[in-house]
Amino acid sequence: MVPLARKTLVHEWRRFLPSALAVAFSGLLLLVQAALVFGIFNSSAVYIRKSGGELWLGYPGTQSIELGRPIPQQAEIAALMDPAVERVEPFNWIDGDWRGPADKGGVSVFVSGIDTRSDALMFADALTPALRALLDEPDGVIVDRADLPKLGLDVGGQAVVNGHRVRIVGVGSGLRALGGVNIVTSLATSRRLDNGDSDGRVAYYVVKLRDGSDAAAVRQRLQPRGQARRFEVWTRDAFARRAVAYWMFETGAGLGVVLLAIVVFVVGALITSQTLMGAVAGSIREYATLHALGVGFARLRRVVLEQAAWVGAFGLVVGGVATALVVLLAHRRDVPVQLDLVTVAICATLVMGIALLSGLAAVRALRHADPALLLR
Repeated sequence: MVPLARKTLVHEWRRFLPSALAVAFSGLLLLVQAALVFGIFNSSAVYIRKSGGELWLGYPGTQSIELGRPIPQQAEIAALMDPAVERVEPFNWIDGDWRGPADKGGVSVFVSGIDTRSDALMFADALTPALRALLDEPDGVIVDRADLPKLGLDVGGQAVVNGHRVRIVGVGSGLRALGGVNIVTSLATSRRLDNGDSDGRVAYYVVKLRDGSDAAAVRQRLQPRGQARRFEVWTRDAFARRAVAYWMFETGAGLGVVLLAIVVFVVGALITSQTLMGAVAGSIREYATLHALGVGFARLRRVVLEQAAWVGAFGLVVGGVATALVVLLAHRRDVPVQLDLVTVAICATLVMGIALLSGLAAVRALRHADPALLLR
């Protein structure tokens, strides 16, 4: 009966095409939604994932980069005293108020003060040595290319941050942050822009370990004990996951994503089931003929489910190709999107689930496959 399911799809493809397109559209919505969600929320960890080093030192209980507070320099000293530590690099993170062209008004920015050496750890995967060298210019800043329209300036443009004049000396890619504009400066420039009470302290230290060192073991050694601890130590991956989890769940945005995914699944299943039921109903006389020839309802149900599976597979391929094109376009437009194999597999399972549930719903149309229908 399986060849019958395939042959029916080939010869009656016009009837089943709406079902396949409904599945493809559902898959496209699920995949694009997942890509946007992970792309947007993972931008909260852009500071961590775009940087080198295996450990991060910050204020105790910090959930995300933008929630950091200055920590004492004893944290740096403690890290340097560990034999597995090769280098400790300060990372200064402060809030800023950007005042550019009058028609743009004020813009909230995140100022990232980094080491400008060519082999520095911060933003090692986002800034080239040539771009880092540009930050040696006093009051020079680098912004993400996609943020230039928001700031209303181009390379060479000047603005005021926290009452100090700065100049855009270059643009990078992959520097966009969640919730604001990321401004990269040298450590010296960031200290001039800091109008708070940090007293020269920085919010984070990034630690590079010697080759072969166990990051988890070093973290355990560096982690302060007791209630009076003044800093906390995280591995790079743990801190990145912590930041993403904070934005997804603690801010309530993750619940909205889950609800939207449920809506997409339910609507996709309803539309697909209706179109598939229509396709089966259109072939009801053929099913009635098979039943008159001795084919039982159980085998006919199997044919319908096989058709649903093939419709799901076709829709999955079409939706996957469409998603690839959308993601490619998004990358070219600097829209934050991100997909991995696990996410694709989950979405593919949901899409096939939509198709099979629709097939089960369409099975009800077989109740009308009565041989007596052929006498009318």
